Amino acid sequence: MVSSSPPKLEQLANSVLQPGFVGTTEVPDWLRRRIAAGLGGVVLFGRNIVDPEQVTGLTTALRAENPDLIVAIDEEAGDVTRMEAWTGASRPGNLALGAVDDIDLTERVAHDIGRELHAAGITLNYAPSADVNSNPLNPVIGVRSFGPRTDIVSRHTAAWIRGLQSAGVAACAKHFPGHGDTSVDPHFGLPRVTGGAEEIARTALPPFIAAMESGVRAVMTAHLLVPAYDPALPATLSPRILNDLLRGELGFDGMVVTDGIEMGAVTDRYGIDGATVRAVAGGVDAVCVGGERAEESTVELLTAALVRAVLDGTLPEARLAEAGTRVRSFAAWSGARSRAATATGLPSDIGLVAARRAVRIRPRRPEADSTEPFLPLTIAPHVVELSPVMNPAVDGGTPWGVAGPLRALRPDTTSVRLTEPELDGFDEVLDRAALTPAHDRALVVVVRDAARHRWMTEALARLLRTRPDALVVEMGVPTGVPLGAVHLITHGATRVSGIAVAELLTGRAPSPESADNPSSAELFTAVRAGT
Repeated sequence: MVSSSPPKLEQLANSVLQPGFVGTTEVPDWLRRRIAAGLGGVVLFGRNIVDPEQVTGLTTALRAENPDLIVAIDEEAGDVTRMEAWTGASRPGNLALGAVDDIDLTERVAHDIGRELHAAGITLNYAPSADVNSNPLNPVIGVRSFGPRTDIVSRHTAAWIRGLQSAGVAACAKHFPGHGDTSVDPHFGLPRVTGGAEEIARTALPPFIAAMESGVRAVMTAHLLVPAYDPALPATLSPRILNDLLRGELGFDGMVVTDGIEMGAVTDRYGIDGATVRAVAGGVDAVCVGGERAEESTVELLTAALVRAVLDGTLPEARLAEAGTRVRSFAAWSGARSRAATATGLPSDIGLVAARRAVRIRPRRPEADSTEPFLPLTIAPHVVELSPVMNPAVDGGTPWGVAGPLRALRPDTTSVRLTEPELDGFDEVLDRAALTPAHDRALVVVVRDAARHRWMTEALARLLRTRPDALVVEMGVPTGVPLGAVHLITHGATRVSGIAVAELLTGRAPSPESADNPSSAELFTAVRAGT
């Protein structure tokens, strides 16, 4: 078979790329040229976001080049937010929703996210995470999962997709075939799933099946090795996983998109161009790129690699054409769905409602039958926040914590935030920065995934030895052991999670009053009971 001409091949190559770019108001000239030459879609990141009105202007300019252009974003809410990267998320993430386990609430939160994205002109959301976080030390999923149980993840994945798509925005279930049972961050290395095929089918695949049954038309691949299916190739590059499993056994016929193709899990071995070619050859339809490499030269490199692979026989032209056809079909479907969506209401406080319901309180002392002696605080608080380095999926500049929201309710709050490098002197630093200012104050220690960070666990233990009356707030994946005089768990580090904790610490009643906003007494009783 004779291949098409290079210009035709370049157009096909463009159709399967979904690159990021730099800019908030102007569409770069190079991107305009690529869209005119058949580019299938673009991805917005935090660097492209100022506010919703600005995003609307940017997407309008993009869509002026092609009305059916896929405009995607990675808006999970919770700890992974792009629309609210500079303010902190106004809606809790998946772990909080799974902890509440109210599928109607999950659907409403997702619809609210979809409402905002639709108004901003976005047609595809790379969410939700359908991963079952069966490894509590997972460095990249964690609070992004609905939880460690397959049944909870399955029903909330389905509800989240229904809610988002009811607002006119397409969902994307990720990271196939499941990233929950891993211990390596794919940004830096290749994770491995060690379970057998039967175990994976029982624990990791059901949420993706639930997603398909709920009408999802896009699935994102995971950059990980699953020897039970393919001992040689990562899932993103594996025909056995993408064609035999996802399309064959599970019957998925929608668009398959890669996780960020520049991640080390695939580029360290194949290079970004080699990984792109192998992904499309293996069954991927769209290649997401540009989270870290958003320059024109990267897109030129990938386009040239795809064209060259067709010409030298590495990539069958029919496979490239099939991928482009699926992308165009998805673009037409998502574009029509977006245009048909009607106004979906004004912004609501559903995110704060959900965050309040997700808080849990664990008294540490077995003999203590209540937390009333400790909450609400009767003296001024001093907050010590132990801040880890976040994985690249989480924007490191996104505000989080308890000190800010607490200070808004109690201006006499004092606080300090400590990172691992700042604890070089450890005991002395903790005594000086945390304990001394806390004299005659209530000490509130805030941690984030403490179980995954030895330095944080040690610092927390040091603080609790000196101040056993301290209150501990865990804003990541909780451990099974209560800590401190009172242990509060938020199941995420969003802005609204911090507000919910501040309300509990101060005894401030939620408002406005409604069926969704219980009184402070009712909320206090509910979180103590774990309901």
